[in-house]
Amino acid sequence: MPQSPLKNFPGGKKPKFGFSMYWMYIFIILILVGMLWMDNDVQRQTVDYSEFKTILAEGGVESVTIYSNKHLAEATLNEAAAKKHIRNYQSGTRAVLECDIPSGDKVQEMLDQMTATGQFNGKVKYENGSSISSYIWSFGPIVLLIVFWIWMMRRMSGRDSSGGGVFSVGKSKAKIFDKDGPVQVTFKDVAGLSEAKTEIEEIVEFLKNPQRYTNLGGKIPKGALLVGPPGTGKTLLAKAVAGEANVPFFSLSGSDFVEMFVGVGASRVRDLFRQAKEKAPCIVFIDEIDAVGRARGRNLNMGSNDERENTLNQLLTEMDGFGTNSGVIVLAATNRADILDKALLRAGRFDRQIYVDLPDLNDRVAIFNVHLRKIKTDDSVDVDLLARQTPGFSGADIANVCNEAALIAARHDKPSVTRQDFIDAVDRIIGGLEKRSKITTDEEKRSIAVHEAGHATVSWHLRYANPLIKVTIVPRGKALGAAWYLPEERQITPTQALLDEMCATLGGRAAEEIFLGHISTGAANDLERVTKQAYAMVIYYGMSERLPNLSYYDSTGQEYGFSKPYSDERARMIDEEVSRIINEQYERAKEILRQHAEGHGKLADVLVTREVIFTEDVEKIFGKRPWASRTEEILSHKALPEASTTEEKTEENANNGDSPVAPPPLPEE
Repeated sequence: MPQSPLKNFPGGKKPKFGFSMYWMYIFIILILVGMLWMDNDVQRQTVDYSEFKTILAEGGVESVTIYSNKHLAEATLNEAAAKKHIRNYQSGTRAVLECDIPSGDKVQEMLDQMTATGQFNGKVKYENGSSISSYIWSFGPIVLLIVFWIWMMRRMSGRDSSGGGVFSVGKSKAKIFDKDGPVQVTFKDVAGLSEAKTEIEEIVEFLKNPQRYTNLGGKIPKGALLVGPPGTGKTLLAKAVAGEANVPFFSLSGSDFVEMFVGVGASRVRDLFRQAKEKAPCIVFIDEIDAVGRARGRNLNMGSNDERENTLNQLLTEMDGFGTNSGVIVLAATNRADILDKALLRAGRFDRQIYVDLPDLNDRVAIFNVHLRKIKTDDSVDVDLLARQTPGFSGADIANVCNEAALIAARHDKPSVTRQDFIDAVDRIIGGLEKRSKITTDEEKRSIAVHEAGHATVSWHLRYANPLIKVTIVPRGKALGAAWYLPEERQITPTQALLDEMCATLGGRAAEEIFLGHISTGAANDLERVTKQAYAMVIYYGMSERLPNLSYYDSTGQEYGFSKPYSDERARMIDEEVSRIINEQYERAKEILRQHAEGHGKLADVLVTREVIFTEDVEKIFGKRPWASRTEEILSHKALPEASTTEEKTEENANNGDSPVAPPPLPEE
C-alpha cells in the first residue's frame, strides 16, 4: 500500500507557505544578476550620426541593427575597429556603437551605397521592439514599487500580519497552551505548597465545573498574584495550571510588553485580551509582572513620556475597566510585590495574593521525593536527613542538589547515587569546589585555623548560636576557610538570638587578636555582616536601648523620597548604638575565648593537622552542648559521614575569609 505523502508532516497536514518579503529580495537579486550576465560581455558606446557614417565608411562593421520605431541603429564592430573607436576596449568582448538616426530609410539608402562601393559587407537587420534589458530598466522599478506598495497595504490592513515584522510589533507575543500541548506538568509534580495549590486548584475547578459556584451566587476571582522568593515554584504552579486546565492558557513575560516604540506595550495588552476574549473562558499568565506593574509616579523623567506607565494603564483598564472581561482569569508571578502599583493589587483585578514561601521541613521532604523519582538511588539515601540538612533551600535549589548528586555519581562511574553523593552535592553547591592546589604558607594556614576555631569555640558556648556541623580550612570556592552550621528554623527571632549570632560571627576576629597578637583582612566579610545586622536591630527591629520601639523600614518601597526619615542627631545616635552593640559582642567573644583558651588551641591544632573538624571532635574537647536542639538530637541518632554538611553560612570577602552566620531577613514586605 503506497504511503501518504503527508505522513512526514505533523497531523498529516501540508505545511502552509505564506508570502515573505525575503522572496522579493531574492527575486530582485536574480533580476540584477541576470542583467549583469546578459550585458557583461558587451561594450557599448553612443556616437552622433556623422561619426556613425564615418565609421561605416572606414569598414570594420560586422552587422547593423536598425530599430525603425525608436529611430535607433546599432553597429557591431570587429576587434580592429573596436580598438580604434571604443574607449577602454577589452579584448574578447562584443563592441556595439549606438546612434540616433533620422529614419530607417535613409540609413538603408546609405548602406546600399556603401555596399555597392565595397565599404560595407556586413549584415543588416530590422527590429521593431527593444531588448529585454531595456524593458527591465524602463519598467522594472515601477513594477517593484507597485508590488512593494501592495505588500505594505496588506501588512497595514492586518491580512498578512502573522508573518511578523515592523507592522506586527503591536501584536501580543503570548504563547497558547492547551491540554494536548507540550506542557505536561500537573499538580502532582508540585510538592509542598499545599495552601497555594488549594487556591490555584479552586480556580481550575471553577473553569471545569462553574455551576458548583454560580448556583450559590459566587463569582470566580478575576486574578491571582503569586508572590514569593525566587525558586519557590511560582512559575511551576502556573505550568501545573496549564497542564490541568481544559481551557486555553496564554503565557508570556512582563518584559514582552516592553518595546522601544511608543504605544507598543499598550497595543500588545489590547491584543492579548482581545485574543483571550475570543477564546474565553481562558487563563492568562504574566510572569515577572513587576516589569510593567511598578507603581506610577516614581520616575524622574519629568514631563517625558513613560511607556511603562502607559502599558500599566492599559493593563488596569483591560483587567477591570468600563468593559467587563468575563471568563478571562489573570495569573501573575513576582518576587517584588512591594513595588507594584496599588491599583493593580486591589480587589477586582488581583483578588487573591498567594504567598509562596520557602519550603519548610515537611515540604522539603516532599520536594526531594518528587525530584528523586527520575534518579537511581541506593538504600543509603535518607530523604529525611537530606531535608534537615538543607534549611532555607528553595525548590529550585533542591532540584539542583539532586541533579548535581547524579552528576557526581556518574563522574565516579557508580551504578547508583549514594548518600555520600548527595552530601558532596550540597557541599559543591553551597561552598564551591575544593581547591587543594591553592598554595598557602604555614603562617596563613595557622591564621586560618585560629580564625575558624574561634568561630567554633564561641558558637559552641552560646545558647542561640547555630549548631556546628563541620569546619574546614581547605580552600573552597572563593573562601580560604568554611564553616557549616545547622540553623534552627524559627518563625520569630528574639533579641538574644541575634546577639549570640553576632558574637559567634566576631569569634574569628577575636581569636586572631588574642592568640596571634594581630588581626588580618580575613574577617572583612564577618564585619560586614555584623554591621548590617546591628543596623537592622536598631533601625528596623527597634531593639536598641536608647531608641526602643522605632522602625525606619518602609514596607511600601517608597523609601521616604529624597531625604532620611530622621534628623542628623538621630543618625548620630543610631551610629553610636550600632558601635556599642558590636563592641559589646566583640568583648563578649574575647571573654569566652579566654575562658576556653586551652580547648581553642586543641581545635586549632586539629584543624592544622587534619584540615577539617566535625561535631564529634568539638564534643571530645568541650563536651556536649547544654542547649542541644531538636535537630541536633535527631542528627545524633543518624551519624553523619565525614563529608556531611548543612546550609553553609559563609560568604567570601575581600580577602577570602569566612563568616559562620547570616544576618536575619528584613521584615516581610
